[in-house]
Amino acid sequence: MADRDARRTALQRLKQQCHSCRACSLAEQRQQVVVGRGNPWAPLMLIGEAPGAEEDASGLPFVGRSGQLLDQLLVAVGFDLEQDLYIGNAIKCRPPGNRRPTPAELAACRPWLAAQLNVVQPQLVVLVGATALEAVLGIKGGITRVRGQWLDAAAAASGPLALELADRRLMAILHPSYLLRFGRDQPGSPRDLTRRDLTVVRAAVTGFGHRRPTQP
Repeated sequence: MADRDARRTALQRLKQQCHSCRACSLAEQRQQVVVGRGNPWAPLMLIGEAPGAEEDASGLPFVGRSGQLLDQLLVAVGFDLEQDLYIGNAIKCRPPGNRRPTPAELAACRPWLAAQLNVVQPQLVVLVGATALEAVLGIKGGITRVRGQWLDAAAAASGPLALELADRRLMAILHPSYLLRFGRDQPGSPRDLTRRDLTVVRAAVTGFGHRRPTQP
């Protein structure tokens, strides 16, 4: 119970600190800071790119069209969205026009992501999209080459969040906004590949589930 209370307090403090952040110009136009949703005691954390319009309005990550598709894929492979995972973003404020975050913005927000990883302490981390891959591991481009694979520990050790990612397993998957460009869901399609990737993640989570408490 003490650990639960401490983690809950730490997450609340992190949210308050993010709301006070003025490290980059994104703070000037945001409606809300978007920190996370889900179970912070789960073994799995998903990290996306940045909030969009719906996320900026609600204060929760992945609640727009992309988030709804991601939730559907997660549920399809057996995840309980309230208990089995925690979701955040590399950037906590919405970039204007939903544009991609700049390297300077990623760097400015990285301490908050590092703090979030330190509080949640996930054993498994899924990087949702190319921007998350760059923000967390410093790998630019080429997500189609590495998606669906457990990434080598050396990749994390040489990345900008090496300390926070020590001893964690990482995988990159395609961003659901990319999947939305393809209406068909057939074998070998981006949606099918992502579902397969999440099936592998689900199997890995099963091995950790008994070690972590559920959402109170």
